[in-house]
Amino acid sequence: MEKNQLIIFKSDLYAQLGLVKIIYQKLVERSNNLEPNDIIRLESIAYQIHNLYNATEDLMKTIATQFENNISDSSQWHSILIQRMSQEIPEVRPAFLSLESSNILNGLRGFRHFFRHAYGTNIEYTQLKTNLDKALNLVPVLEDDLGKFIQKISTKTF
Repeated sequence: MEKNQLIIFKSDLYAQLGLVKIIYQKLVERSNNLEPNDIIRLESIAYQIHNLYNATEDLMKTIATQFENNISDSSQWHSILIQRMSQEIPEVRPAFLSLESSNILNGLRGFRHFFRHAYGTNIEYTQLKTNLDKALNLVPVLEDDLGKFIQKISTKTF
């Protein structure tokens, strides 16, 4: 990757991470003193978990587009993207996701699917709390993953 292309790519990744962190901050604020019967806040948090997953997925798509330039439109592309980002592609790019962030994202992917298709279904506190905990754990791990990834592509140590 040429120097200017690498600079632009890193800038794009950090900009997307900035959006992820804005959503993360909303989750932190809205989860303070959460009560099981506060339906409006439960729905708001569910929406933000959905947004956090989508913003993280966009970060992964940026990486996939830069290196693989082929994101399948199959019905399984969400899980394939996570799997692909967890793998090093020798002589192309290092793995982006650690096992921990991959596991968190797979769980949040399931919640995102539920949220997008749960028309008229109430958000259950226990289900939401489990996914909220995953979401709150994701961002620090994702930041670490991104730092390691950028270090490797900058020094070509993969």
